Amino acid sequence: KLRPPFYVVAPGRVFRREKVDATHESTFYQFEGLGIGEGVTIADFKGIIAAFFSTFFQKDVTVRLRPSYFPFVEPGFEVDMSCVFCSTKNALSEPGESKGVGCRVCKYTGWIEVMGAGMVHPNVLKHMNIDSKKYHGFAFGGAIDRLTMIRHGINDIRLFWSGDMRFLRQFTERHSGPRAGIHMDLDSGSSPE
Repeated sequence: KLRPPFYVVAPGRVFRREKVDATHESTFYQFEGLGIGEGVTIADFKGIIAAFFSTFFQKDVTVRLRPSYFPFVEPGFEVDMSCVFCSTKNALSEPGESKGVGCRVCKYTGWIEVMGAGMVHPNVLKHMNIDSKKYHGFAFGGAIDRLTMIRHGINDIRLFWSGDMRFLRQFTERHSGPRAGIHMDLDSGSSPE
């Protein structure tokens, strides 16, 4: 029932069939966003998302968009941000190029993939009873858990669901900043205290 212009972000819990490992979990939290207005462009989306990441990670972040397919958007793209760990400016290269610098987190590319996005397909706007000739918009979605892992340097997504109080106690004022280095070995149960 919203009428343009509007901007919405909706968080929620997700369940999916997934082989669980350090970077994949069958239960996680996701956010989805939608922005609709007159003259909304990809540049608007890129600027908003770059400002959000720079604020969230408390560091200047560069955003790159790569073509991809997602239902309900056209064009669709993967959103990458410059690595907040190595911040290797000379590592930032176009897809397919490798300058041999970076870190393990960004797989020596200088980029971290963080979400999918795209411009809302005109047919979606029509189904929302919104004039697709007058209004345009962007949509995006990503994992809250993944952004939290990057921000706090958490090395294993399974820790969120482990119920281990040693892990939770690390989120004190002393450890709450970006890349606080929250690591645990799930096999040994050890933590860096």
